Amino acid sequence: MIRTGRGALLALAVLCMPAAHAQPLRTSTLLPPAAFGPFTGVARQGALLLGTAPAGTTQLTLDDMPIEVARDGRFLIAFDRDAGPHASLVAILADGRRVTKEFDVAPGEWRIERLDRVARTPVPDAEFERRRPAELEQIKAARLVHSDADGWRQRFIWPATGRISGLFGAQRIYRGEPGAYHGGVDIAKPAGAPVVAPADGVVILAAPSPFTLEGNLLMIDHGMGLNSAFLHLSKIEVRVGDHLRQGQEIGRVGATGRASGPHLHWAMMWQGRRIDPMRVAGAMAQ
Repeated sequence: MIRTGRGALLALAVLCMPAAHAQPLRTSTLLPPAAFGPFTGVARQGALLLGTAPAGTTQLTLDDMPIEVARDGRFLIAFDRDAGPHASLVAILADGRRVTKEFDVAPGEWRIERLDRVARTPVPDAEFERRRPAELEQIKAARLVHSDADGWRQRFIWPATGRISGLFGAQRIYRGEPGAYHGGVDIAKPAGAPVVAPADGVVILAAPSPFTLEGNLLMIDHGMGLNSAFLHLSKIEVRVGDHLRQGQEIGRVGATGRASGPHLHWAMMWQGRRIDPMRVAGAMAQ
């Protein structure tokens, strides 16, 4: 039956009105893909890597440790001499997304010497025990200084060239008891040979007098938690707070502290992790 009149008009009006709770159609929003940029270096014990964080990163962690990210997205990470076989890098983006990069950390090839008939080094003397705590406090305080240096971005050069007389990571086992591993690389040079800055940086420690083990000790911060230490120097030619340029002369080779002869001991650390300077600087050009 066809309805006419007022009732028909009301029915037509109802049919033409939009539903009270109708929702507009939604189109899916596609977010741009997020990924880490290419890495420079190899994930290996004692090595460091340079990378680029995904665009929009607000927080970056390596195995839950906060990592500083530069304004251009570049960052630095490194793996200790005894780092485990796996590591996880996580970036949190401004939109809440989580981007993860997993690393398989290759083992280092360390020179291990087993001395089954030799006991460990005798107990240190009283003079060493008296002086050492204050020296360690100075070293610890220096490593807490983080400057705005950009040396971490550079390709490092060797602070001195010559015969490699001691390798990073080398260790002796005395009757089954491991001794401390060698925390740097030794370069045999005559006393007085110049030592230069391997990269830009800021001087964070210039020992006013020789330390018991390190002798005349110089430390440089390269930024992003990366620092270098130079041991056994005969002379230090820079002061705390000096801003250095790569290749600038910083001291002279010596045999101060506990050293069997003149040489340069170059050690590197990143955020408390000891790394191999040879892997940072690459092959030495004689």
